[in-house]
Parts: sequence; structure tokens; C-alpha cells
Amino acid sequence: MDIKGGDAELQPRESSSAESQENAVISEKKGSTNDQRDMQRMGKTQELRRNFRFVSIFGYSMILMATWETVLTTLMIPLLNGGTGGAIFVFLGTASGMGFVIVSMAEMASMAPTSGGQYHWVSEFAPKKHQKFLSYLVGWLSVLGWQTGIPSIAYLAGTQIQGLIVLNNESYVPERWHGTLIVIAVASFSIIFNTLLARKLPLVEGTVLVLHIFGFFAIFITLWVLAPRSKASDVFGQFEDNAGWGNVGLACLVGQLSPIFALLGSDAATHMSEELRDASYTLPRAMIWTAVSNSILGFLMLVTVCFCLGDVENIISSKTGYPHIQVFYNVTGSVAGASTLTAITVVMAIFGCVNNVATSSRQLFAFARDAGIPFGGFLSKVQIGWDIPLNSVIVSFTVAVLLSLINIGSTVAFNSIASLGTCALLSSYIISISCLFLKRWRNETLLPSRFSLGKSGIWINGIAVAYLVVALVFSFFPSYPHPTLDLMNWNILIYGCVVIFSLIYFYFKGRHIYIGPVEYINKDL
Repeated sequence: MDIKGGDAELQPRESSSAESQENAVISEKKGSTNDQRDMQRMGKTQELRRNFRFVSIFGYSMILMATWETVLTTLMIPLLNGGTGGAIFVFLGTASGMGFVIVSMAEMASMAPTSGGQYHWVSEFAPKKHQKFLSYLVGWLSVLGWQTGIPSIAYLAGTQIQGLIVLNNESYVPERWHGTLIVIAVASFSIIFNTLLARKLPLVEGTVLVLHIFGFFAIFITLWVLAPRSKASDVFGQFEDNAGWGNVGLACLVGQLSPIFALLGSDAATHMSEELRDASYTLPRAMIWTAVSNSILGFLMLVTVCFCLGDVENIISSKTGYPHIQVFYNVTGSVAGASTLTAITVVMAIFGCVNNVATSSRQLFAFARDAGIPFGGFLSKVQIGWDIPLNSVIVSFTVAVLLSLINIGSTVAFNSIASLGTCALLSSYIISISCLFLKRWRNETLLPSRFSLGKSGIWINGIAVAYLVVALVFSFFPSYPHPTLDLMNWNILIYGCVVIFSLIYFYFKGRHIYIGPVEYINKDL
């Protein structure tokens, strides 16, 4: 009797546990009451699982932006264009300018937290007669920006790996096809995390965030303890035109490409907003904390490495191809020590690629859902049980692999395409923030938000747009004046071709099937 009684008592507990798990899944899928209201207002169906919280989305943004790591890996640009003094003060200027950009984006993200991001905001905020066209154009720019970002970051990780091989084996001669294979390997690793381990991604973000922070201190402390240091007057007062522009001021402006790249990607978390719980509140705060934290870490790392450079000519001409690897070797006097420190930036670049795949696939999914690109039905499909846009993830991987093959024939062509992301994303920021600025200028009613810039918004938006225009212009500059074909920045040509293609597609087909997200809005809410 006791045994039967025990069994009878266990049944309700199992049922209760099963119901609790089911309710948890439903809650995770639907999100908070605010999430449901936002999705209903925007006329979207919740298909993705909202398993991100503040810490995981903060880690996600920190890792993808990877400011202090990018400061190290792009150190060659400011050393050639501006010197150490130019690098430091241009970084501060860029961080300030991007700060205005990020808070402007954060406000729009709170108004309309959707995976579409910029093109959706433009559709809602642009003047009515321009909504469809501008939204369509920004959607294509965002697709271009994020899809080219995957091979770009994978290539950054791959060339650092080749630099490490050179450091450990001087007889090694890097070949272009070696780099392509490494890019494919990094992209493949990223796809595994974005498919088979997709539900574990929030946990991974929190874990890698720890490496991001502890990795910073490992390098930061090592450099300050072991490296001989230059005088502060030399570091902060050394403005140089090593590239030969003939004007130090111009050289510094060209060198801003490095901090722009280091602080770019504030919209990354936005494209994950349909997987974030209470997105309208959490997302803008995560974006701002990411910008503040990464800017501080990036500035500290830049100042540190500038104090510890030593012979700049030796650093720039390093056989490894990366000044920071040579700095690590000079400081530690050990191949093993330099390899260990460099491994940190390599690992962070690889996980940055993981996050880039997630962002690019969600942005592609959202634009396809609104019929902005060919094969929209296929790309916007969310497979039952996966709760991710699997087709968009696979297509993003395929695009990365195909682009990496270009490197076998021409590294110049590959770099030009891979670096297009900077120009494309800057353009999308300009148009979206300009639309918000115009609404404020006309005193039009804005959407309610849980993060508002208030009366200062028009000034913040205006400064953001002004800064972005300057940044966009110099993103098309080559690193050297009078460049040869292999040193030319071909971004302007390829950027123009992509924009022209999107316009042609819009004229012949896009305008007949694309109506823009604003047409799906539930105006009763």
C-alpha cells in the first residue's frame, strides 16, 4: 500500500514538472508582455526563441565589436597614418563620434526592436513618399555590410594564425590558398555554433565574455610589466605621416579607419532583438554599455601598446604581417610567450566570426521576410524544432566560402570586397539616423520608447550624421597616396556596383513585390 501510495503521489509531480517546462518554453518563445506588444504592433509573428538576457546580449555585442582586439590587429593603419599621437587622439575623436551614433541607434532600437534593424526604422521614420525606396536601399546595404563581415573577420583570424606560423617557423611561406582554407575552417566552426549549438549561444557568450576581459588584462599587464616604455611626450606628441600624404592632419584622418573598424557594429545586437527577452528595455542599455566598456578597454590598450612599441620601423616591417605580434615577441623575448598572447586575439576573432554569422543571418532573414531580396520565402523560413532561420545561416556560410575563394586569385580583390562592410554599414547608419533627425526637425510625433534622448535628441542625431558623413568619405581612402593597383582601395567601385545592382533589381522587380515593413504596422496599437 505504501508503495502504491508513493507512486500515486509521484504522478502529479511529474505532470507538474512537465507543465512547468512547457510553460517555460512558451514564455521563452513569446517573450515578455512588452515583446508581444512590440511584435504585434510591427505586424510580425514571433518565430525565434527569446533565450538572450542582458548579460548574454551584452557579451554578444562586446565580443563582436572586440574593440581592444581590433585596436591591436589594425595597428598598422594608424602607425602609417598619424603615428602614436595621431592614433590616440583620433581614437578619442572616433569614440566620441560613434558614441552619438550608438545612442541614436539605441533609441530607435527601443522604439522598434526588430531583427530588421535599420531598414525597418527607415521604413517607419522616412517621409512617406520615400519610405519604400530608402528602406529597400538600406536593407541591401545592411545585407552587404554583414554578409561581407563573415569572411573579413575569418580572414583576420586566419592571417594572424599564419603570422604565428611565421613566428614559430621562419621557413614558412604563406600562400593565398592557405589563407582561404583557414577562412573556410573558421567559417565552418562558426556555423557549428550557429546550428547545432544555437540554443547554447547565450551561455557561450557569457563564457567568452570572461575571456574577452581576462585576455585584456593578460596582455595589458604583460606589456606594462615587461616592456621598456617610451616617454609620454614622445607617445602623445608624435604625429607622423609615414605613408607620405604630405600633410599630417590628412594622414590622421585617413588613419581613423582603424578606430572606426574597432567601434563599428553597434547594430549587431539589434538584429538579435527577436531573440532577446524584454528587448525594448534591455537592448538599448546593452548597446550603450557595450560602447562605453569597449571604448575604455580599446583606449587603454592603444595607449599601452603605443608606450611599448619600441622601434616603429621594426614593428611595421615585421615578417609576421602584424605589428602586435612583433610587439609581443619583443616584449616577452619568447616565441612561446608571444604565441600565447597572440592566441588570445585569434580566439576572440574566431568567436567574433561566430557572432557575425548570427547577426548576418538574422538580418538576411528579416529582409527576406519582407520580400526585399530574391528567394525570400526560402531565406525567411524558420524550421520547426530549430527555432533559427537555418536557411539564412547556411546561405551566409556559403557566401563566406565563395568570397574566400576570390583570395586564391587575388588578395587585393578579396580585401576590397571583405572591407566593404564598413562603408555599407556606415551608409545604413547615415540614412536611418537622418530619417529620425528629420522627424524631430519637423516636430513629428515619434514612436514611444523605453529609452529616449528627449529634447537633446535632435542635436545628438545631427552630430551623429555629421560625423558619419566624414567617416564614410575617409573609409574610401587608400592607406597610401598614389597607390599601385594592389594597394588601391577599390571599395568605392564595388560599393557603387552593388548599389546600382540593387537599384536595377528594385526598378524591375523589387518595387512590385517589396512594400516595406511600415505597411505591416498595426496602426490600432
